[in-house]
Amino acid sequence: MSVSFVQHRIQAEARARKLAAERRGSAEVHIANIYKYFPFKLFGLNRDALQDLAEIEFQAELELCRANPEMIQQYLDMRRSGFRVGFISDTYWNSDQLAELLRICSPGLTWDFLYASCDHHSSKSETLFATYLAEQGVDAANSFHIGDNEKADIKGARRHGIRPRYYPQASAALASKLQRETSMFELLCPAQPSRLDHGARTLRRAVTAQSAQRSPGFHLGVTVLGPVMAAFDAFIDARRTALAEQGARVAVGFLGRDGFLPHRVWQGGHGGSGAYLEVNRRVSLVGSADTLEPLIELLSRVVKIDTATFADIVKVQPPAVTAFFAQYPDGIASGRDLADALPGLMDTSEITDIAAGVRARLLAYLRATIPDFDRCTDLILADLGYSASVQKSLRRIFDREGIRIRLHGAYLLTLDDAFDDIADDDTAQGLISDRIVTPHIKRMLIRNVALLEQLCCSAEGSARDYRDGAVLREGDQRPATQLALGAEIQAGALSYASRARELAPRYALRPYDDAATTARWTAAILGRLLLLPDDDELLLLGGVMHDVNLGTQALAPLLDANFVNNCVVARGIGTACTAPAPPMWLAGSFAALSPSYGYLYALFGANRLPPNVFGEARCGTLRVGLFGGDGQASLEAIDVYHSGLGELRLRIPLSRRMAVATIALPLATLARQGMLHGIVVQHGETIAMAAEASDVKPIHEGRLVYAGIERTGRNFRAINDEGMLLIPVDAFEDDIAIYTVALTSLSHDRILAVDDGNIDGVPAATLSWRAPATNSH
Repeated sequence: MSVSFVQHRIQAEARARKLAAERRGSAEVHIANIYKYFPFKLFGLNRDALQDLAEIEFQAELELCRANPEMIQQYLDMRRSGFRVGFISDTYWNSDQLAELLRICSPGLTWDFLYASCDHHSSKSETLFATYLAEQGVDAANSFHIGDNEKADIKGARRHGIRPRYYPQASAALASKLQRETSMFELLCPAQPSRLDHGARTLRRAVTAQSAQRSPGFHLGVTVLGPVMAAFDAFIDARRTALAEQGARVAVGFLGRDGFLPHRVWQGGHGGSGAYLEVNRRVSLVGSADTLEPLIELLSRVVKIDTATFADIVKVQPPAVTAFFAQYPDGIASGRDLADALPGLMDTSEITDIAAGVRARLLAYLRATIPDFDRCTDLILADLGYSASVQKSLRRIFDREGIRIRLHGAYLLTLDDAFDDIADDDTAQGLISDRIVTPHIKRMLIRNVALLEQLCCSAEGSARDYRDGAVLREGDQRPATQLALGAEIQAGALSYASRARELAPRYALRPYDDAATTARWTAAILGRLLLLPDDDELLLLGGVMHDVNLGTQALAPLLDANFVNNCVVARGIGTACTAPAPPMWLAGSFAALSPSYGYLYALFGANRLPPNVFGEARCGTLRVGLFGGDGQASLEAIDVYHSGLGELRLRIPLSRRMAVATIALPLATLARQGMLHGIVVQHGETIAMAAEASDVKPIHEGRLVYAGIERTGRNFRAINDEGMLLIPVDAFEDDIAIYTVALTSLSHDRILAVDDGNIDGVPAATLSWRAPATNSH
């Protein structure tokens, strides 16, 4: 009911202001005027409660409002300089209430004048400034007004000859991000109120207003990444404090490489403490192995691997493994093939000897990196997430070496169903856990988390081994420009964390006291960046590459809008939302097509994109011509589908044995006018395999032949009913090719689905869709 109460309160104000404007020519009203239009009976109240509701709202104002320290200081400086100083406010609180609010926010505050718009039935944009000048007997040229509303405070003051100073509370760009975050909060946490965040957003606005605009990357760090990292830092500190209160000797370690930024934030707020541990899944897993199973599990997740990379992982190169790779083109095999063959290529004794060496070198590194390692009882492992694989491997290593240190995972994002096998004395917890968002949403976030990993990552290659207590790293393939951008974004995040620590007590804010609220808003901030980036962020981050760092030194693109567009053309938006990586940043690739596509992807991830609305429905049949290179031709009937976005989609399956050279599509029969979204082809051994293939190839626009059709870009118009589109068919090696055409008709009203039970006997030479009765086409 709280959400309904808020919305009705807002509607009541809108109604009160509208009627006031109609009756008096000004929309300024008192709070009591607003509650006159509130639906009391809906909430079990009678109209006698009007003053109570107004008073309760005022008490909420007293509790929530904060004085801006910068404005207080300027106010005091001007009074000391002999100026007469006061307040002019557009507000539904009367002068007495406004005075009480000011003194609660700043005890002992005094003023020479105070004007509330509701007392004078006029705003600053209307005649309130004129009233002030007349009543105070002040020369406008000697007046100076500070305000945060460009229309009321700046233009209103200037219109009366008063010198204004604009003090914006948030830039338009930040305000847009905050609005999107609220939308994301309501999508990701639908059962929770989005109105209050314990001052976190107030703190963000204050820090941003006082931060220099150094660069777009720095600004992203201040406004988005910094708040996420500050909340994560508070979460880690709460875990450390709880353990320390139980008498534990606690060490905190941040797992490299994407624990690099959280480690820097921690050092800034905790006296340079905390260790940066360059321990990754690959090294820890090999070090914990006493059978081939951990290595098989690791390799099974690798897309491609060669003999040199295998040797780098396991530190040996058995002859049988060398012979295995020699069977593959260029010596590159799939990780799955290698994992399946490994039991026949290596003995268990070989991996146990390798593991013992890795363990010894890893423990020497930990002792050199973590102060008093052997004296601590508990070690917190902080990382972005997700399934505690490094923590589990370290547990096995510690157990084999007789080290009784308890391990506690503190993760930003977690796949909580992976924690059931955590050792009984150990713990693992995520800031954004499945108690905060659903597992379905969590997997959408993690599908796109490669962007966050790059933003938090160190500028050095991943650990591959250790020597004499020092880490040995791989080379880093990322371009220098990307590393420089990452450094600038991290600098902004560190600046936010530092300024937030300074400003929070000055504003009397404790934004992280409520852990659940902090987690939900962190999910909204992070989810907004990952799932609903704005155009500025797409331009800034679109060129970032992800170093796969497992089995290959290749870089994978974060963004690939063309790939997503081809998937949508071939399989529809619902299926495109499940596309495998790369691209690593699938949500960003959708957003690069359009903001609405980005939001549809977010809806899909939140399980709010119903397939019977956004999926496909059969709406008719069409005959297409298939022409062979030898002059042979045939007509084939194919089904036509429409999507929830109003697109028409045709799939034309071809067998290699058919030797088709050209597809003749009677485009004018489909639509006399329209927009062609694209034509793509998929291949496979069967029709089902081709339809599921993620390797979707577009047919270049320049290769299409339009007969009897005029076109401008993607738009086309058929000159007559015979308008035809000729699609070239290239030779292919697989048994089946499926050509998919997607277009939007501009010459029909909405096309309805066909009831399959009522289409028997309909000739396939024409479309059998049924349009609304009012449609003349």
